[in-house]
Amino acid sequence: MKRILSGVLLLCVMLLAGCGGQKPTPAAAPTAIPSAAPTPTPTPEPTPDPVAEALAAMTTQEKVGQLLVAGIEGTQAGGDAVQAIQDYQVGGVILFGRNVESADQLAELTNELKELNGDNTPLLLCVDQEGGRVDRMPPEVDELPPAYDYIAAGGDPLERGRVLAGQCTAFGFNLDFSTCLDIWSNPDNTVIGDRAYGSDAETVTRAGLAVNKGLEQGGVIPVVKHFPGHGDTSTDSHVDLPVVDKAVEELEEFELIPFQAAIEAGTPCVMVAHILMTRIDPDLPASLSPKVVDGLLRQQMGFGGVVCTDDLTMGAISNTYGMGEAAVMAVEAGCDLLLVCHKADNLTAAREALLAAVEDGRITMERLDQSVYRILSLKQEYGLTNDPVAQPDVEALNAQMQAIS
Repeated sequence: MKRILSGVLLLCVMLLAGCGGQKPTPAAAPTAIPSAAPTPTPTPEPTPDPVAEALAAMTTQEKVGQLLVAGIEGTQAGGDAVQAIQDYQVGGVILFGRNVESADQLAELTNELKELNGDNTPLLLCVDQEGGRVDRMPPEVDELPPAYDYIAAGGDPLERGRVLAGQCTAFGFNLDFSTCLDIWSNPDNTVIGDRAYGSDAETVTRAGLAVNKGLEQGGVIPVVKHFPGHGDTSTDSHVDLPVVDKAVEELEEFELIPFQAAIEAGTPCVMVAHILMTRIDPDLPASLSPKVVDGLLRQQMGFGGVVCTDDLTMGAISNTYGMGEAAVMAVEAGCDLLLVCHKADNLTAAREALLAAVEDGRITMERLDQSVYRILSLKQEYGLTNDPVAQPDVEALNAQMQAIS
């Protein structure tokens, strides 16, 4: 009996364990529906920089060539032009009265220079066509009156700039060293004199900026000169080194006013004079001085465009410095374009010295690239090409000039 009871009890225990002793399996948590993956933001394509691409493809020799603006001899493209353009691949050529015989000849000459340049980076074809005493047009083209006389007689400076642009483009020039922002304040000054627009800062600023605008409207690169002001000198820098003994504060109240206004108006190019500014740099002419070019013009006055020297073969420089050393010092100072207006030997000396300075590290590749980038950007902005010009319509040029006289 006990065995039966024990068996019944054991069977009940087993049944209880099977019927209710197991815990129910908990319901699975609902599976979260995955959210859509965020669409990745596309990486923007870098904006193409054709100037940087052109710069990257250039050799050191080609880069150094872009810094040089060469003068040539004769009324046709001779051996010195071939050397400058095809061998050295200079950035530009400047023509003077010695290169001009007639209207047809001048157009043929600039076309020859472009043809020599072929598919290379287009040349800056430069001239210092101001009117008055500084007139490079052929004899068939009527002369513009001096800037000072024209403005004093109530002439329109904007129209004067347009006339200058028309004269330049008719003969293939694309850059004009035209705009004297010097204030004629020293009556003994003969190198500037009536090339200035006036004897006070307001007149020079108003007229100079309008001439610049007229040139730009006509598709010509205007250059303002002679920074930081050549008007209060009595020495001709073509012969010797002028000296100006003024502090920056004095210059800011007078000589620098037109230049600062031109910079703020977006002038693309500034020419630096061969003047010793004793209170800024007692040792070096302005064109070779980092204190003047990089310090005053670029950093203090905010100019980011192309800086060019006046002609490095002028007595103010050549009486003291060798051509090669002057070229290197100008780049060290912050200049971009170096004018070498006379003698092929001077151009060779400047080029060889610049190449040696780059090789030795005196001029870094970064510094060289800064200048070349500015020059190439200027050429691109103004749409320079190697296309030839047609024979000029001299009658139309003279009619335009007579209309503003």
